[in-house]
Amino acid sequence: MRYSVVFSLLLLILGLSWAQNKASPTGSTTSIGPQKHLVCYYDSSSFVKEGLGKMVIDDLEPALQFCTYLVYGYAGIERDSYKAVSMNQNLDLDLGKGLYRSVTRLKRKYPHLKVLLSVGGDKDIETGEDAKDLPNKYLQLLENPTGRMRFINTAYALVKTYGFDGLDVAWQFNKNKPKKVHSGLGSLWKGFKKTFTGDHIVDENAETHKEQYTALMRELKNEFRPDNLLLSATVLPNVNSSLFYDVPSVMNYVDFVNLAAFDFYTPERNPELADLPAPLYPLPERNPEFSVDSQVQYWLRQGCPANKLNVGVPTYGRPWKMTDDSGLTGVPPVPKVENEAPQGPNTLIPGLYSWQEVCSLLPNTNNMYSKGADAPLAKVLDPQKKSGVYAYRVADKKGKNGIWVGYEDPDTGAEKAGYVKTLNLGGIALYDLSLDDFRGLCTGDKYPILRAIKYRLVN
Repeated sequence: MRYSVVFSLLLLILGLSWAQNKASPTGSTTSIGPQKHLVCYYDSSSFVKEGLGKMVIDDLEPALQFCTYLVYGYAGIERDSYKAVSMNQNLDLDLGKGLYRSVTRLKRKYPHLKVLLSVGGDKDIETGEDAKDLPNKYLQLLENPTGRMRFINTAYALVKTYGFDGLDVAWQFNKNKPKKVHSGLGSLWKGFKKTFTGDHIVDENAETHKEQYTALMRELKNEFRPDNLLLSATVLPNVNSSLFYDVPSVMNYVDFVNLAAFDFYTPERNPELADLPAPLYPLPERNPEFSVDSQVQYWLRQGCPANKLNVGVPTYGRPWKMTDDSGLTGVPPVPKVENEAPQGPNTLIPGLYSWQEVCSLLPNTNNMYSKGADAPLAKVLDPQKKSGVYAYRVADKKGKNGIWVGYEDPDTGAEKAGYVKTLNLGGIALYDLSLDDFRGLCTGDKYPILRAIKYRLVN
């Protein structure tokens, strides 16, 4: 009798183990402890592109088995009225293509998935002759209690009307301004130090705006709580968290924070100096703030619960044009570069290459014998797994065809996922699905960076 009971218990345990393995999204044993977040950003502007950069719903779907959250970008704010609005009504709303509803309906097929609407995200950019002279409407909204309530009410209406599970607040605070560098390596840190010590005043009313932002998040949470709607905050690149985020207070109102710890160097911000855009740890002779770990440690020191903090990982590279004065080694930081690298053929965005576009420039069977502008870039690995990878092609004798690009790939993405596991952080926030190789053109696998991250998070 005793042996029969033991045997039955053994069968029960084996059955539970088999069921857990079968339920795992990768088909492998899941790690012990809470599931790590994998927050996937989807920039809907990719839907209206032409050619291989166009991403429709059928292209999006293969990613959703790996994502725990899908963040639809981006809504914006209407100047003066402070209403939360679609930035492309013909695309998003039911009167047009109805993409809001098409995306939220995907939850029927992927019931584990939560879909959030993101506001801001550095995509709410006004154009026109006077645009540069206009005050920051995101700060103006914070200063206006009536405007805050109008924003909250209209954001709530968008979320509820179109079936979103919550709102991601990617607030467009003023950014740190980079310091131009004109001399050698020894002056790099000296030059950048002033960015953080008062050489440029980012926002004279930062302390007030910090308090008002906290009030906004509190008021949003109060509006969302009866419907159990989610609320997350995204800290955009080059926004000084110490200026604008009262971390202990904000964490009372958000379900998680997505820390966009990348784009420390970009061709737009640093047109004369190429460097690694998203190193995991601080690099010698650089501002120590320009690393993932420095940003993460700041939030943890300020009282952010580790399990609510998601590390942002880009799916793209930042290219500069190397000149005949940029040297021959490609070792960053690379001086005497220009913000004029050729545009990627699919993204057509100045200063940005998708992972697929970077991959096509690396040595492969299609370019191994090519010369000039078609010659492959030399790839430089990161054996210590601290700084990231880059690739380059020195300029020719005429000063042409030189490129330097710092980028994220499946290996570096997996390393950052490993870092998240080591510190027991919440997870990874991936920017952006449309810039991963969603067609599988590079190696045949669709979404290779997303897959590599997911595999590392669950194993």
